[in-house]
Amino acid sequence: MAATAPRPRTTTRDPQEITRRLTAWLGTRLPGAKAVGVTAPVSNGMSSETLLFDIEHPEPPVRACALRLAADPAAYTVFPVYDMPRQYRTMRIVAEHADLPVPKVLWLEEDPGPLGAPFFVMERVAGRVPPDVMPYTYEGNWLHAASDEEREHLEAATIGLLGRLHDQVPAAEAEFLALPGDGDALRRHVTAQRVYYEWVVDGLARSPLIEDAFDRLEELWPRDPGTPVLNWGDARIGNVIYDGFEPAAVLDWEMAALAPREVDLGWTVYLHRFFQDLTVAFGQRGLPDFLRRDRVEARYADLTGHTPRDMDFYTLYAALRHAVVMLRIAYRQAHFGEVAVPADPDTLILHHGSLRAMVQGSYWDRAL
Repeated sequence: MAATAPRPRTTTRDPQEITRRLTAWLGTRLPGAKAVGVTAPVSNGMSSETLLFDIEHPEPPVRACALRLAADPAAYTVFPVYDMPRQYRTMRIVAEHADLPVPKVLWLEEDPGPLGAPFFVMERVAGRVPPDVMPYTYEGNWLHAASDEEREHLEAATIGLLGRLHDQVPAAEAEFLALPGDGDALRRHVTAQRVYYEWVVDGLARSPLIEDAFDRLEELWPRDPGTPVLNWGDARIGNVIYDGFEPAAVLDWEMAALAPREVDLGWTVYLHRFFQDLTVAFGQRGLPDFLRRDRVEARYADLTGHTPRDMDFYTLYAALRHAVVMLRIAYRQAHFGEVAVPADPDTLILHHGSLRAMVQGSYWDRAL
């Protein structure tokens, strides 16, 4: 998934067959309705699939729709489980308890029969999304071309999403998102990542770098992780639709969980650094003053009264989590014959250099 590489294959499904089956299913939920203009857009996501369509009906609940479909099991999925009811329920409670712009969810289909996997349908929100390919840190896209003031507005508004989510949704309402296992919410979160890593490397080459990162986490473990809150999970600007520079829709809740606030903050900070580091490596300046760690922490503290703590731990944790995903995606590319597996599996992780620097404790000395 390098900035200059072809986009990895994500599905084996037949678009025409999906269109026919979706039209048949829609008629069971809204008699007389038809699904028209069904498209599968080029998406930032590498996990669940998205279909866009319009409802043709005299009185549709909404006309423009988006459908989130659990990943194709034949496409070497990124995650072992796709719990669509969990995502659907998360979006509903966020919409109920917080003033975040979450798309209205319309229908949940748990039966895999109609489309081959569970899915849910929500309203489609107009706007624009910072691109992943080529990354928004590269020249030639709307966010890079924006003024410093416009990007600052977008940054502040986006950090505001996290602050309001963490403060407004009662943790008790999100208890169904608590991860299994022993210990507090942070320990369970990290344990789940270890389980995920073991699934990724089952029967394949292990990553010494990822395992070193897990060991380093233990050395940096926070003395007080704090009270867990509802975490968005995939908290990054590539999962927000913007109207101008104002958030219009918050998307992709499949990684939501109960966890310390800093899990979301670390992900937001590091996922920008991932794109920024790639951009610099390819000879461009990128956006070095955008979503800086110090500014994100200060903005969040001003908004919530909670000063982020132990951010070396949480940014390392974000880079580690992203590395496991990247390794899975690379092994999927190898499965489809798109890449060859090198002798050193760590080189399959695009950000192996920055992850190693974080493990060694030298990354933020040069990154800030």
